[in-house]
Amino acid sequence: MDLSVEEIALSNTAQIRKLEVILEELDKRLGLQDSSPIKWSVKLIHNKDLLATIHLLVAMAKAFQPELNLPPNVTVEVVVVEVSKNGIKSEVQTEALTEDSCAASGSSSGAEREDPIEQLLKLEANKVNTVKKAILHFVNQNLVTLGVQVTDMDKQFSDGVILLLLIGQLESFFIPLCEFNLTPVNDTEMLHNVTLALDLLNNSGLQLPNIDPQDIVSQDVTVTLKVLYALFKKHKGK
Repeated sequence: MDLSVEEIALSNTAQIRKLEVILEELDKRLGLQDSSPIKWSVKLIHNKDLLATIHLLVAMAKAFQPELNLPPNVTVEVVVVEVSKNGIKSEVQTEALTEDSCAASGSSSGAEREDPIEQLLKLEANKVNTVKKAILHFVNQNLVTLGVQVTDMDKQFSDGVILLLLIGQLESFFIPLCEFNLTPVNDTEMLHNVTLALDLLNNSGLQLPNIDPQDIVSQDVTVTLKVLYALFKKHKGK
């Protein structure tokens, strides 16, 4: 869309006039032209107010690049100075630049937040490994009394046996050996084990939507991590 503004504005008057046209149109596109609180203005932007400029850029990012993962809970401390005949009064205020994670996840206007494991796997390899080590430590900590140790998270859960043992330990119930294959020899037996494990998790209140048991049997790292992360998140503080 073309706006009727000067290409180059040299004087303050021309710059302000240009900003007025641009911000008026921008506020409309951001849906903030009515009663919504706006934390920037032509005067603030023209005066190079850093806080107002950041607020504007964050709003633009949310509106025009909703898939961009802005870090939640970003705040800054702002020193407000008031000069009066009685002297100088200063006050430190906390200004939120991005919404908190709870508000963001509960918002119905934006797209659903990406799964945390899918977000994790997009990070640098060292960060992914750090999280995987934490989950692996949690797993082995809960299996130590059974004499079981996991060294390869990507593969050792594919037959469902260790997953069932872990669930039994965490949820404090015994799974009869006749209910699953302790030494599965083919994909059918492995699939039975994993399906049973996911059914138990679902019955215990741990919802895992869009998890296909076959993906775990096929050693899909992302799906396996989703299940283990859900268990880790639920039981890590216990």
